[in-house]
Amino acid sequence: MMNNILLFANILLLVLGQTIWKIGVSKVSLNTAQDALNLMISPWIWAGGLLYVLATGIWLYLLSKLPLSYLYPMQSVAYVFGLIISLILFKEFIPLTRWIGVAVIMIGVYLVAK
Repeated sequence: MMNNILLFANILLLVLGQTIWKIGVSKVSLNTAQDALNLMISPWIWAGGLLYVLATGIWLYLLSKLPLSYLYPMQSVAYVFGLIISLILFKEFIPLTRWIGVAVIMIGVYLVAK
């Protein structure tokens, strides 16, 4: 049970890290070297990186406890969370084909979890 909670935490940290990076890069135009430097010192980018470091620590622990053939497919749940965050937070349009793709992924996650 604890490993599944840690797996969920890992997935959540990865998605939150990506979300924070998306926010960070949206605040910089990235047209000049100065823009790239500003991006590298952005608190948004550092915060996202910190979440990734935490997620990686959890991932390494999980790799020592569970088979990769189980863990890796289960991380596909991140696609679902990413899609939902894209819709709610960034107001992105999600076409029907993408929703269907995520449904197929969820069916796969269900089968792997069985």
